[in-house]
Amino acid sequence: MHLTNTVLLELYSKMRQTREFEEMAVKLFAQGKVHGTAHFCIGEEAAGIGVGHALDQDDYILQTHRGHHQAIGKGINLNHMMAELLGKESGCCKGKGGSMHIADFSVGSLGANGIVGGGLPLSVGAALTQQYLGKNAVTVCFFGDGAANEGSFHESLNLASIWKLPVLFVCINNQYGMSTHISKSMNIDDISIRAASYNMKGLSLDGNDVVLVYKETLKAKEYVKKHGPMLMVLHTYRLLGHSKSDAQVYRAKEEVKSWRKKDPILLFRKYLLTEKKIPETVLKQLEDQAAQDILNALAFAESSPEPMAEKLFEDIFAD
Repeated sequence: MHLTNTVLLELYSKMRQTREFEEMAVKLFAQGKVHGTAHFCIGEEAAGIGVGHALDQDDYILQTHRGHHQAIGKGINLNHMMAELLGKESGCCKGKGGSMHIADFSVGSLGANGIVGGGLPLSVGAALTQQYLGKNAVTVCFFGDGAANEGSFHESLNLASIWKLPVLFVCINNQYGMSTHISKSMNIDDISIRAASYNMKGLSLDGNDVVLVYKETLKAKEYVKKHGPMLMVLHTYRLLGHSKSDAQVYRAKEEVKSWRKKDPILLFRKYLLTEKKIPETVLKQLEDQAAQDILNALAFAESSPEPMAEKLFEDIFAD
């Protein structure tokens, strides 16, 4: 499958926007401008952007609590994401969701979930809706390796398989469930083999290779439309801690250093320069634009009004 330079540069632009967004979020938390907590996806950009950019407007996604790259990949407006982070009225959830609950139905994002594995059963319901209404669309459910040990994982895959629902289960395996390495929480090396238990296709990929992730997602979309659910596992690594308060005493500095050499943005940049012969000036322009996009988003968010107290109990129930 040949990808045009236009698509490749769109992928790179979104990855750079994600990195800039995350680094800005880290600073805002340190400055006390964001309340609550946050889970950063620095190091995982290829997984979220590669999958999200391969989806159509009518496709649904359910994000994880570490889901900023998934949201940007699906096309949520950066200004509204930043405003949500700062709890402003102009946020995509009117400032009521924060980092872990970003959603935007207008682009097919059914929302992130602070409950580990919480999006799995919701994705089955969303895919059932698509099937019932005869829509030519898919639901993508993102979850982490830790969620693959939750009961909701097994229940959701089982039901999706029975009903042959158009849902793509995407496990972002970043090696750790909070502070516990995957080798201490499951007695298998590859989560994708669990798909066989539900007579489902399983796929295991390098989640730091955005081109590979994008291509395989395009194929997976067509597969699940015709044959039903599929489990795709993307192997990657979070370069920061579990959350903003994580001291990271459970993993060696050498391990983190080795994964930094596999930074998906650096790998993709090298590929674009050496393999695709994209000029350095073109990439630099995209990088500068991504940085400016985030500065513009921050300015938009900071100038937006705070939510009014009398609207606290609005939006609890659907119309």
